[in-house]
Amino acid sequence: MVSMKDIAKRCGVSIATVSKSLNGYSDIGAEKREEIKKAAEEMGYFPNSSARALKTKRTYNLGVLFADKARSGLTHDYFGSILESFKVAAEAKGYDITFTNCNLSNRRMSYYEHCRYRGVDGLVIACIDFDTPEVQELIRSSLPLVTIDHVFDGRIAVVSDNVGGMKELVSYVYRMGHRKIAYIHGMDSSVTRGRLSSFHRTMGEYGIDTPDEYVREAAYRDTGMTEIITKELLTLDNPPTCILYPDDFSALGGINAIRSMGMKIPDDISIAGYDGITISRVLEPKLTTIHQDTQSIGRKAARELINLIEEPKITLIEKIVVEGELLTGNSVKNLNNDE
Repeated sequence: MVSMKDIAKRCGVSIATVSKSLNGYSDIGAEKREEIKKAAEEMGYFPNSSARALKTKRTYNLGVLFADKARSGLTHDYFGSILESFKVAAEAKGYDITFTNCNLSNRRMSYYEHCRYRGVDGLVIACIDFDTPEVQELIRSSLPLVTIDHVFDGRIAVVSDNVGGMKELVSYVYRMGHRKIAYIHGMDSSVTRGRLSSFHRTMGEYGIDTPDEYVREAAYRDTGMTEIITKELLTLDNPPTCILYPDDFSALGGINAIRSMGMKIPDDISIAGYDGITISRVLEPKLTTIHQDTQSIGRKAARELINLIEEPKITLIEKIVVEGELLTGNSVKNLNNDE
């Protein structure tokens, strides 16, 4: 195995100079640094992670906790995209990724115990029930961590602008002439509460009193339930002219219901989703939705977590809000043209 001593001998420098060059210290000239890095690459040098951990007191390993009741964390387009962006940003800074769970060789342990066992330097948490005792244990611990789409006092959070996104979506539908707007929202969570409050507030600002039967609940990504609820909404004595869905994927259930009833989108009923995942752009008609900036969310989560690990004294504990973008699509009919 190639060592720093071998590289030092080839380049005619000290081992300390090799170490500083490979770790990016600025007191080594740029030309010499590049010469040493090139030699290390040509010789097939790889740093020993155990040795580096002893020296830096860090493992350069970040924990990732993605789990929900539906076990859809990693297959969910929204969270999957965030994770990919987080991974790319972390690896660019020299960190590896470890998934956190509660089981190790058939032994049950808490998330915090697993983090300690794996020796992670920090943890990012998303797509999980944040109210469970095991997650609360993590929040109370001294482990550096960042949450996604959930806010805790004293912890850094990176969140999508759900309040602003829902306001923009409702406002667009209103400008298209719709006043009878139904909303199938997700199961209770901080994300859902933010969107639901924004929906009611925006409708109120436009002077619209939304009937209780227009506001329904279905789990995120639950196409079966959204199909059932869509049929119920469309058979009301006073049906809505537009239905908003919890997310783009669950909107597929609504589309199935609408088509099974012999209706057309948007001629007979308008719809809109939320997330802006790939499927929303290939549907026919193209779905109106709010595109959440998953790349920025993942990248910012990695940046803040690494800052918290490497520079804890100067890293601000704050909520970072990432704005989304309205994608108008073709699924909302302009009722103003009918006047």
